[in-house]
Order: sequence, then structure tokens, then C-alpha cells
Amino acid sequence: NCRSSKALTYPNHQQQITIMKKTPSGETVIVPRNFKLLEELEKSEKGHGDMCISFGLVDSGDTFLTEWNGGILGPPATHYADRFYELRIHCPEKYPAVPPEVRFVSKLNMNCVDSKTGKVHPNKLPAMRNWNRNMGIEQVLQSIRMEMVSDQNRRLRQPADGTTF
Repeated sequence: NCRSSKALTYPNHQQQITIMKKTPSGETVIVPRNFKLLEELEKSEKGHGDMCISFGLVDSGDTFLTEWNGGILGPPATHYADRFYELRIHCPEKYPAVPPEVRFVSKLNMNCVDSKTGKVHPNKLPAMRNWNRNMGIEQVLQSIRMEMVSDQNRRLRQPADGTTF
């Protein structure tokens, strides 16, 4: 039973990492950054959640859980259909207080993605623009997939399948 909450400081980190969770009794508990990311990794590895997206660590030995691979299956009835889009996700030290940094490896045309680098613009993607610490990688990937079916993106012509940034 956690009755108190405090910020945690980790070796090799200059800032305090705070993640807030409420217990059923309404108490606020601070969860370490890596616990949040381990929870996300476990959920993804067990196949819980949206099966049109996937994500996992680039290197299973990454003890700070910083670099991730992601994938999105293009939604039907769009120019993204029947394609699998590969992404790289970077969870910075301040995550989940700040959203992850996301970059497409697979080349695509989308209004929230930089056409030269593949970087997702945080201010143009709803999940990143409205970020809160209770969200995670899954919500960002779901938000990207939802943008693929939006009126401004669904009919955009796409580069040849297999091209990369």
C-alpha cells in the first residue's frame, strides 16, 4: 500500500523522472519511467491491444528502453492499404512527461510527416499535440493510423512500396 509519493532520481539522469498513477483509493503514486515502458513492452509482446500496429525494442539489451521499432498496417480503402509502414520511436529521458519522438523509415506522404526526414510533427498529430503522461507509444501509433484515414490524407498519392527516407 503506497501512501506517499515522491519524485525519483536515477543515476546517470540529471532530472527527476515522475510518472503519476492513481490507486483505486484515489492516492497518487509515482511510477518510475522504466516501469511504464516495461508495461508498454509487455503489452505489445503479448499481443494485447490493436493488431494493426506493433512496436518493440530495437535492442533487447537496451536497459533504458529508449529506442523502439514500430509498424503500422495501412488501413483499407486508402492509398496506404496493403502496406506495412516501419517507424523508429525514441523515448527521451523525460518520457512519459513528453511524447516519444517518431520517425518513419518507410517513405509515405502524410500531412503530419516531414517529407524529407520522415519525422512526425508533434504539433500536427492529435495524440502528440494533446499528450499526457497516461498515454503511450500505442496511442501515438493509433493516432498516426487514424490520420491515414482522415480526409486530408486518405487519397494522397504514395511513393512506391518499399522506398525509405
